[in-house]
Amino acid sequence: MMAVALIALAAWLWLLLAHDRFWRSGPELAPAHPDPAPAVDIVVPARNEAETIGEALGSLLAQDYPGTMRILMVDDGSMDGTGAIARGLAADQRLTVLTGTPTPPGWSGKLWALSEGIRHAEADLLLLTDADIVHAPGHLSALVAKAEADGLDLVSEMVTLRCESLAERALVPAFVFFFQLLYPFAAVNDPRRPVAAAAGGSMLARRAALDQAGGIAAIKSALIDDVALAQRMKPRGAIWLGHTRMAKSRRAYPDFAEIWRMIARTAFVQLRHSAPMLVATVGGLGLLFLVPPAVAIFGSGAARAVGLGGWALSALLYAPTLRRFRRSLLWAPLLPLIGCFYLAATIGSAIDHWRGRGVHWKGRQYRGVAP
Repeated sequence: MMAVALIALAAWLWLLLAHDRFWRSGPELAPAHPDPAPAVDIVVPARNEAETIGEALGSLLAQDYPGTMRILMVDDGSMDGTGAIARGLAADQRLTVLTGTPTPPGWSGKLWALSEGIRHAEADLLLLTDADIVHAPGHLSALVAKAEADGLDLVSEMVTLRCESLAERALVPAFVFFFQLLYPFAAVNDPRRPVAAAAGGSMLARRAALDQAGGIAAIKSALIDDVALAQRMKPRGAIWLGHTRMAKSRRAYPDFAEIWRMIARTAFVQLRHSAPMLVATVGGLGLLFLVPPAVAIFGSGAARAVGLGGWALSALLYAPTLRRFRRSLLWAPLLPLIGCFYLAATIGSAIDHWRGRGVHWKGRQYRGVAP
């Protein structure tokens, strides 16, 4: 028991000291204005987003961007009136609502819709954003200023996620924590490092660099499309990933089952449908999240102290993410329990794949999709 507890403690110490300070929950996009301000086309793929599309498009039309800006919303076969709501705003000539064509074989629906919007775009800068994201008036200016000042081909952000229901308060901050653990932002932003990732809710890309990376067609079947795009673009130019409070997701996860489905949708895809990778993941997460509290509760003497040390370190590293979400630090000691939920959903994702259920998203089923 002592040996395993020491290994777990050492793992948390390594994460604290040697894993690019992923736990610091930064950097954050700062307000700024580009001078000059190049033209930007904003592409918004939307499928069954009637609850959020009006607010999302309204926030884009309210941008204080000093340059030319166009919005291309692609209605991806919506059945809930999304297109009609968007067309109600189309009196503003900056907004064009496109009716999507059927998704070809081998494409994910979202990426086909994105490609259709990009096909109609004319600007060299493209903001690719989701239909549930609401943007502060200065958001586009800040994105463009960052890209222009640092010569970046891709600027993406982890937008502020909704954290209102009990399930969201319990599990959503951990989603961001685990994403940072997988893709430390400092490593992503270092051009000397191979780590590449992006956050798909808000991605500003240079059209020329996107084309050089093969365009959206190069990742046409990817369900984790944001990371796949970053992995295509980073070898060819500089990218940046950070946080922002200038863009907020309105997508709701009202209960634990909804978050389970969100995790299971891509968890086994992330592991490239590999059983050995699943076994390694279960072992690694079990070591990090199960061993320290188990030894702290059921162990004795020095072993219990080591278990308590690992548990305390996990809470310490989780605290900055909780502060970002303005959540009580009392959630921090519950990270092992939260980690077990994510681990169980990952196993569930693998079971769904092996049973041939594939991935279901917005009324579509995907089988044999790429990571």
